[in-house]
Amino acid sequence: MLNTNKIVETITMIQEEDLDIRTITMGISLLDCADTDIHKSCEKVYNKITTVAKDLVRIGDEISKEYGIPIINKRVSVTPISMLVDVSGGDPVEYAKTLDRAADTIGINFIGGYSALVQKGMTKGEKKLIDSIPVALSVTNKVCSSVNIGSTRAGINMDAVKLMGETVVKSAELTKDNQCLGAAKLVVFCNAVEDNPFMAGAFHGVSEPELVLNVGVSGPGVVRSAIKKAGKDCSMDEVAEIIKKTAFKITRMGQLVGTVASERLGVPFGIVDLSLAPTPAVGDSVAYILEEIGVEQCGGPGTTACLAMLNDAVKKGGVMASSNVGGLSGAFIPVSEDAGMIEAARSGALSLEKLEAMTAVCSVGLDMIVVPGDTSADIISGIIADEAAIGMINSKTTAVRIIPAIGHEEDEELEFGGLLGSGPIMKVSKYAPTVMMKRGGRIPAPIQSLKN
Repeated sequence: MLNTNKIVETITMIQEEDLDIRTITMGISLLDCADTDIHKSCEKVYNKITTVAKDLVRIGDEISKEYGIPIINKRVSVTPISMLVDVSGGDPVEYAKTLDRAADTIGINFIGGYSALVQKGMTKGEKKLIDSIPVALSVTNKVCSSVNIGSTRAGINMDAVKLMGETVVKSAELTKDNQCLGAAKLVVFCNAVEDNPFMAGAFHGVSEPELVLNVGVSGPGVVRSAIKKAGKDCSMDEVAEIIKKTAFKITRMGQLVGTVASERLGVPFGIVDLSLAPTPAVGDSVAYILEEIGVEQCGGPGTTACLAMLNDAVKKGGVMASSNVGGLSGAFIPVSEDAGMIEAARSGALSLEKLEAMTAVCSVGLDMIVVPGDTSADIISGIIADEAAIGMINSKTTAVRIIPAIGHEEDEELEFGGLLGSGPIMKVSKYAPTVMMKRGGRIPAPIQSLKN
């Protein structure tokens, strides 16, 4: 017998509390598209993507209409393109243009995988791809790029860290007439995962199957509403229990969508990513959850503790709702994409240093941070190294998506639009780690990497 109360509850979550499926992302292996001729390889890449993913948008829209569940994004992730460059040689930007053309043809929002995994060193193809990233992101609209520069098992590749600081600055400079958008489509990882459905960091890992469908759920507004309804007399452990139960409901919806989409597309179902992914919509904010729990404003004392509890409770509740949990799974704290984070940054309650502390207990890392346009590449490399160290030591995924606001004053904001929102320019320390970056080499893997 149908429980009408549960149906009404779900409708309320969708209509009033911004509950949605943030993305369904099809992962596609391009290993069979490798060719010593880059033009033939690009042709294979285009043909494969437009063949196997041709129905992704249509079926996503059908499921959304049929079940009344908003599915915000339909995306594709592919094998790290650096692997194809190692075989074909040539200008990697040709691959970026091919990916962008394929994305337009099938009608998806973004395509990820213009990527390289260089935590232990770089091949010729990987170096070539990284050097091409600024141009590739400036001449495409839907291509996203990521580079993994460290891991708990390998340590941190400091040569790659230095190179990525320079790459971030160049990406912003080449798109300065478009809100420095190139840097917003570039993520630098430590401990990158192979089944992440979220952009800009999604790529199809080499251990993944030929095709796979991964789902990213969202619902910060639902979690905040549940805490608010419970009132301010609940103890912290009672709040954690409320979050767990709410995360279970959100994840069940993701499991349903993933299962149905997988069957209709004839593609294996991969994982549900449990992450609470915010949007600039006022009710859809992770920062507001923390404030509902009891901090005066996000970034103030108590913020890190509340975020740690939120992240843990989301995972505990979500893991019971799906047998296929993966990706990043936790709470995202992208500044420009979260209305509460934007407010906190504007007011000065949230600093870059506090954000770094918060990343030790949340899902990813320093995400969608806008910094002054004159911030040097060495300073950005230092920020990347610090964040990678948190991930390496704690055996978790961390990332940096940082945007130098080229040509903008410190009291201005970058307006990205859509889900990317707007980013207040945050203050950054002017003390550059130039000598450290010139040393190069690797920061060795920590002792806890020796687990065998």
